[in-house]
Amino acid sequence: MERRTRAQAPPSRSAGARLEGEAPRERLRALGPGALSDAELLALVLRTGGAGRGGLDLSRLLLARAGGLLALARAAPAELRAPGVGPAKAASLEAAFELGRRIASRRLAPGDPITGPADVHRHLHPRLRGAPQEEFLALLLDGRHRLLREIPISRGTLTASLVHPREVFRPALREGAAALVLAHNHPSGDPTPSAEDREVTDRLVRAGELLGVRVVDHVVVAERGFASLRELGALPGPSGGPASGR
Repeated sequence: MERRTRAQAPPSRSAGARLEGEAPRERLRALGPGALSDAELLALVLRTGGAGRGGLDLSRLLLARAGGLLALARAAPAELRAPGVGPAKAASLEAAFELGRRIASRRLAPGDPITGPADVHRHLHPRLRGAPQEEFLALLLDGRHRLLREIPISRGTLTASLVHPREVFRPALREGAAALVLAHNHPSGDPTPSAEDREVTDRLVRAGELLGVRVVDHVVVAERGFASLRELGALPGPSGGPASGR
C-alpha cells in the first residue's frame, strides 16, 4: 500500500511548469486566459485540428501564414480557409473576431451627441481598422449634433469621382439632417489626410453650404490614430466647434 502511494504522488513541479506541455483547455482552467498564447486561444476556438494536425499546430500555422493575430483578424473569409480549416472552422473564426471587435467598440447609438472627432474615432476604429480598402461614410446629425443615422457612401480609393455629393446629401436631406460628419479610413495605418482627402472635403463642404446641410468635420480613421480636417484648418469655421477636440 505504501509503495502505491509513493508511485501515485505527483512530481514536485510548479503549476506553470507542470502545465507547460498540457493542452490549452487544461492551461485555461488552471492559469486563466491571460496566460495563454495567441495560438492556444485560437486552438480553443478551432477546437480540433485537421489534415493530420492538432488544433494547436493548426493555429500556429494560421498565425504564421497570416503574419500574426491582427493580420488574421483582418483576413477576408476566403483567406481563412486552409487545409484543416473548412467552412465550420472559418465561420467560428469570423464570429470570434467579430465578437472581439464589438466588445472593443464604443459605438454611438441614435440620439448620442458627437462632441469631437475622438467620438467618431471610437465609434468607427474597431470596425474600420482592419478594412483592406478605404470605406467612406457619413454620420447624419440633428441640429444639436446628435447622431441620426450612419450612411455608407462608397468603398475604394477616395476620389472626387467616387464620392459624389448626391450620394452624400440625398440621404441627409431625406432624413432631415441639419449637419453631418464625413469619415473614412486609411488602410495604411497613417491618418494623415491626403491631397485627395482635402479635395473631396472642400467639394462636399461647398455642396453642403448650397443645400443647407453643414459639414461639421471630416475624420480620417487609421490604425495609428485619427485626423480631423477641421482641426487641421481644412474646413471653414472655428476649430473649436461642436465636432472638435480630442
